[in-house]
Amino acid sequence: MQGVVLAAGEGTRMRPLTYTRPKVMLPVANKPILEHLIIELKKAGFEEVVLVVGYRDETIRQHFGDGNSLGIDIKYVTQRKQLGTANALKSASHLLEDEFLMLNGDAIVNSEDIKKVISGKSMVLAVKEVENPQDFGVVEIKDGRVVRIVEKPEKPPTNLINAGVYRFTKDILEFVEKTPISRRGEYEITDSIQLAINAGLEFKAVKIDEWIDVGYPWDLLKANKEMLTKIGEGRIEGEVEEGAVIKGNVVVGEGSVVRAGSYIIGPTIIGKNCVIGPNCFIRPYTSIGDNCHVGNAVEIKNSIIMSNTKVPHLNYVGDSIVGENCNFGAGTKIANLRLDGREIYVSVKGKKIPTGRRKFGAVVGDNVKTGINVSINVGTLIGNDVFIAPHVKVEGCIEPFTRVF
Repeated sequence: MQGVVLAAGEGTRMRPLTYTRPKVMLPVANKPILEHLIIELKKAGFEEVVLVVGYRDETIRQHFGDGNSLGIDIKYVTQRKQLGTANALKSASHLLEDEFLMLNGDAIVNSEDIKKVISGKSMVLAVKEVENPQDFGVVEIKDGRVVRIVEKPEKPPTNLINAGVYRFTKDILEFVEKTPISRRGEYEITDSIQLAINAGLEFKAVKIDEWIDVGYPWDLLKANKEMLTKIGEGRIEGEVEEGAVIKGNVVVGEGSVVRAGSYIIGPTIIGKNCVIGPNCFIRPYTSIGDNCHVGNAVEIKNSIIMSNTKVPHLNYVGDSIVGENCNFGAGTKIANLRLDGREIYVSVKGKKIPTGRRKFGAVVGDNVKTGINVSINVGTLIGNDVFIAPHVKVEGCIEPFTRVF
């Protein structure tokens, strides 16, 4: 069977991280979300994947190429305008086999769940039990069949949501063509499915166990934590100096050096050609990209540090995401806990969004430079190419290319 992965969207709620990369290319345990998904498809027996790309598609094409490095054949289709999931499938219609699996590229599912969805002959919609169904498309089921999909209802009839994993036959294309534009101005595959159900086609509902969804930046930390728990035994491909301490499952990439006095607790991943230490503390659930420097008297906890970034001395980074090619001045620290211990809110698209977390630091875009002794408050978003002068406190949302004095 053929896999079709929708990977054309930007992910505006993930800004500033998606200004320079599509959402599916955000790193989780030092691999893009999309790479984790393709690996699971390969494990499930897929030999070919069609990627529907659009926003900043060159980053996807350059990273994956023809798929040879992952042992799978990858073909590309460009969705010129991001007009919804049904339109994305329509863009790939000329490459489709009679039966295929379609998945959203910004959520991770495992190979065992994929096998459950593709078994049998009927069309299938995967569902997942969640605690907050009102935030998703809720699926009503009768006798194991999908009856209705309701988008973000105030009073959900069930706690089963649409997981964005579908087993289709080409029969669905007739209803894709008939799909009207939604209130969001897009052509939604859920509307196509509803049209098909109303016309008498059956969709089996299959419950899946694992579904790692990434809607907001703090979800990226949750996904990173979940994937790091699966890294298995640690491995050291670089150099660890005498006097460094490594506990638990820690991966140290090729060409990286962990200097004396460093204390690293897994699960943690350190990429290639990094310099770690001396005398730093890296706590669990931390991913550090390639070519990074984590220096003296630095503490990092439960965070994602992307490639080519320097956190070189006297810094604290907790429960945060730091983009590529950043440089923190000495004494720059990111707070991750309110003094009153209450839930942290973040401004996204002008709205205060609850993170569901007592501990959440900042989201720092690419190419950000800070001077010495900069303080970054909880829940701060810092755009790309921002310069923050010494001794400044920042909070809220800092727009890209801003100079803060």
